[in-house]
Amino acid sequence: MCGRYVLDVDPNVLQQVFHLSTAPDLSPRFNIAPTQMLPLISNEQPDALSFYRWGLIPSWAKDESIGNKLINARAETAAEKPSFRSALKRRRCLVPASGFYEWQKDGKTKTPLYIQVKDAPVIAFAGLWEVWHSPDGSELRTYTILTTEANDFMSSIHTRMPVILHPSDYDQWLDPDEVPSESLRPLLKPFEADRMTAYEVSRTVNSPANDLPECIAPVA
Repeated sequence: MCGRYVLDVDPNVLQQVFHLSTAPDLSPRFNIAPTQMLPLISNEQPDALSFYRWGLIPSWAKDESIGNKLINARAETAAEKPSFRSALKRRRCLVPASGFYEWQKDGKTKTPLYIQVKDAPVIAFAGLWEVWHSPDGSELRTYTILTTEANDFMSSIHTRMPVILHPSDYDQWLDPDEVPSESLRPLLKPFEADRMTAYEVSRTVNSPANDLPECIAPVA
C-alpha cells in the first residue's frame, strides 16, 4: 500500500518535469498523510497543480467517511470496482512525490523506511480522482493512489507498492478523453527494482503530526 509520502522538491523542477504553466508556490512536506488537501496534476487541468483531499469519495457515496478507507486502489481490480472503474476511464491524475514510506515488519516490530527512485528528484504516482457533493451542496474533490504487486526490491519490505509512472507515460495517463481501461493496464505495473533505494528512518514519522525534515533523516 501507500499510506505516507514526501514532496520536497524545487518548484522549478516540478514545473519542468510536469510541464506546468507556472512554478508552484509549495512548502516542503515530509510526512504527507491521508485526509489532507494535497497537490496533484489532473487530466482536467494538466498544466497546473490542483489541491484535492487524499482518500477517494465516490460520487454516489452517502457520506464522506468512505474516503478514509479508499486512500489506495488495487491496479489489478480498479477497472471492475464500482468505487474506481469510472474514474479509471475518465478521471486520472499524477500525484507528485519525492519518495514514500513503508513499514517493514519483523515479528511485532515495524521499522519505517524511506523509499525513493535513485535517479529522480520527483516521481509521479498514478492516481484517480472524483467529485463528491455533500448534502449541503458543497463540492469536494478527492483522490486515491493506485498500487500494484511489489517488485523484487520492495518484496522484502511489503507485498504492495504504489504505481510509479514513467515520464513518457504522463501524457497518456492525463488524456482528457475517456480511455478504455484495457489500454491503461500496461502502465500499471511494478517499477524497475534496480532503480529503487531505501533506508531506515526514525519513528518520528509514525505520527502524521510530525511533518519535519527529521522524518527523512537516516537512522545512524
